[in-house]
Amino acid sequence: MRAGPRGGLLFLATLVVASLLAPYLAPFAADALDLANRRAAPSLAHWFGTDELGRDVLTRVLVGARVSLAIGVLSALMSAAIGVAVGAVAGYAGRWVDDVLMRATDAMLAIPRLPLLMLGAAVLQPGVPMLILLVAAAGWMETARVVRAEVQSLSSLDFVQAARAIGANPVGVIVRHIVPGIIPAATVATTLAIGRGILLESTMSFFGVGVQPPTASWGNMLYQAQTAMTSEPWLAIFPGLFIFATVLACNAVGDAIGSSPTQRRAT
Repeated sequence: MRAGPRGGLLFLATLVVASLLAPYLAPFAADALDLANRRAAPSLAHWFGTDELGRDVLTRVLVGARVSLAIGVLSALMSAAIGVAVGAVAGYAGRWVDDVLMRATDAMLAIPRLPLLMLGAAVLQPGVPMLILLVAAAGWMETARVVRAEVQSLSSLDFVQAARAIGANPVGVIVRHIVPGIIPAATVATTLAIGRGILLESTMSFFGVGVQPPTASWGNMLYQAQTAMTSEPWLAIFPGLFIFATVLACNAVGDAIGSSPTQRRAT
């Protein structure tokens, strides 16, 4: 791996550990108010400054990382499961099954993702679990297309043809012979989907239809900073930097996996 992917992986690992240990690492409680130090600039006492209620921004960034990362990771895993199932069945079955599943995938891809999510969130007014489901439901299509192409390629190999010729159960063929071959491609798609999920949550929360206060996430920290970006820019800069760095790290790791020798041999 190059320095970039190594750095991305190290950053993600550090961020996950820091978010899990936030109650012990954070200098203040997440909702501790300090009205005497409202909107304080970054200092030795408050490294990232404080917000309009005197809450420590560094603490809220660490606590918010739990929510944003959970939405990104869990939605990516769920969308990967859906995408692998749809792509594997479509690529292996072929004919009308492939046509139906891929036209449904194309229809989902044709719908603008963000407006659809914002509409669903506005109607359902979801909490974090429902947000994970919404983001996953809107993010499986790319994985399905990648997996379908991989399955079609693997299905033409001799050992798969031999299994089909002796009458092996189609589900067994997919699970035993096809799925192991598509794991590298699915891993790349899932890694990239983590960054996409974090961006979608942040955008939805920024527009006020994502994670709702008092629960902290990077997106709703940006939403709450909208009215003070000129006078207290640190309220937006620090959560924005974490969003940028996390998505960049996810993409770097995903690109590294996709360009690795193992992945190239698999494709």
